[in-house]
Amino acid sequence: MHVPIEDGRMPGIPWYHVVWIFMPMRKRFLSLFLMVALIAGFAPYADASAYDAHPKLVVILVIDQFREDYLERYRADFKQHGFRLFLDHGAYFPDCYYGYSNLLTAPGHSTIGTGAYTDGHGIGANQWWDLSRNKQRPVTSVEDERYAIVGMPTGSETGPGRSPRNLLASTVGDELRLDTKGLARVFGVSLKDRAAILLSGAAANGAFWVDEATGRFETSTYYMRQLPGWAMAFNSSGRLQQAIQESGVQDPKNFEVEVGRTPAAISYELDFAKALIQGEHMGKNDVTDMLTLSISSTDILGHGVGPDADEQHALVDALDTDLDGFFTWLDKNVDGGLGNVWIALTADHGVAPSPAVAAQLGMNAAQIDTGKLISLLNDAMNQKFSPGEKVEYILPHQELPYISLNQPSFERAGINEQEAETAVQTALTEVFQSLAKPPDTPLPAQSKLPPRPVLYRSYTRIQLADGDLPHTQFGDLLAHSYTPNGGWYVRVVPAAFQMGLEKGTGTTHFTPYSYDRHVPLGFYGAPFAPGIYHGRVEPVDLAATFASLLGVNQPSASVGHILTQALKPVASVVYPKPAPVRTHRGTRAAAKKAAAEERQQQ
Repeated sequence: MHVPIEDGRMPGIPWYHVVWIFMPMRKRFLSLFLMVALIAGFAPYADASAYDAHPKLVVILVIDQFREDYLERYRADFKQHGFRLFLDHGAYFPDCYYGYSNLLTAPGHSTIGTGAYTDGHGIGANQWWDLSRNKQRPVTSVEDERYAIVGMPTGSETGPGRSPRNLLASTVGDELRLDTKGLARVFGVSLKDRAAILLSGAAANGAFWVDEATGRFETSTYYMRQLPGWAMAFNSSGRLQQAIQESGVQDPKNFEVEVGRTPAAISYELDFAKALIQGEHMGKNDVTDMLTLSISSTDILGHGVGPDADEQHALVDALDTDLDGFFTWLDKNVDGGLGNVWIALTADHGVAPSPAVAAQLGMNAAQIDTGKLISLLNDAMNQKFSPGEKVEYILPHQELPYISLNQPSFERAGINEQEAETAVQTALTEVFQSLAKPPDTPLPAQSKLPPRPVLYRSYTRIQLADGDLPHTQFGDLLAHSYTPNGGWYVRVVPAAFQMGLEKGTGTTHFTPYSYDRHVPLGFYGAPFAPGIYHGRVEPVDLAATFASLLGVNQPSASVGHILTQALKPVASVVYPKPAPVRTHRGTRAAAKKAAAEERQQQ
């Protein structure tokens, strides 16, 4: 039926549809071509993503116990492609602070990988008491008696296997594996088992760490039945003996403690990472691969000497040199060089100044005798619930900030969890006053009183679980630190600069204070606009940002923000050359586009 035209148009039909209808066929095709070209010219350039192997390789680099101000103090020492890769050529955030309060290795690596805090991923400490699994000692965050260690000589005593059984959230590596249907290769490497496992995630192809005593790299049957050939070749190559020789340690009885604190352990670990990349053909696949790499040596040395020691400065400089060499190696061994690699830099936690050093400068940097603290709490509980007896109400072998209660002892006395935790919390005030007993003799003239332990706050597990906390930033830090692991417990928050007994200039980390929460955050790669970006950010932003750029889901409990301020306009992101593309999730169009771009370049 003919529809009359009013004012030169058909009713309800745009004018350009009318023009199209009455246009000759040849002109229709020409106009269609021009319209497509015009739209393409103004359309945003499609993001590269994990599905078309842009980038070829992602590296998440974590430095254990590495406060951000190290990079400010020692910047003049650094090489061109070590830390300067991020400081001068990458997007760098100097004001990165963790948003939770239990600053320890296992929670830190879990937080970086998952983009969540302890209340999301569940890991609250390096170890905790679980009386259903072991009544003699705490269990570690990654030990798992259902599996076995792989890689040690037959007959070696290895103990239980390892797995991410306690990690309650996915990592960005997990999401990369899930979204690519297992095509992406994801591996974790560290001297420490918890760092290798918790950062890479449950779906990782493998995680490798060193046997604490011997220094041999090992893994668990959770990942594989035996070490890959390249890993066995590395263990047999003489590289371990070379590292021991370079460390200057004669006949070490514990590789992790004695050799691990030296630069030799850093280069040893990085050489293993190179062997892994080559052996697993990482960065040579049709989708993006990921390596999580945690450097442990700064933590192993730092606990003994503190953050201000010359030895730690020297180790940081040595690490910079080794990173310069590693990044240069990546540039030569990944297709397209560093232009096809994204690298993120951060740390699992900072560290407190050594109490011995801080006290000399006037800080109330007291050391807390944890053994005496537990003994006094046991005395107080016996006096209250079982006078004249010596019942073990507080479990042994503990580290701050948690005080773990012996649940069966309380239950035998007819005491429930709330009553038990409240009793311990109440007793803590008097116990800390006993620990802070003033000196018996008068001080010499113009002398300061010695540092004394101060209990700032304490919270029961029930209070943390119920969110019975102050509505302040401090309360948020504690809320983000809640873990269901550890049975009945009380969370202790000593005053700033205070910790357990440390020898000499030793120090530690576990508090909500800024020196433990302050870490670097840097990115290098094609999507990142180089510059120094001031303003508070958090390590959880790393996983969120990488997930967005890779085109995969954010990890299951992620709370991070995408750092859009550091991203280039999409149209200006260029990779060295198109990567081979596997038809996957609609990437056929991407393949055609890549081929067209290649023809234009030719």
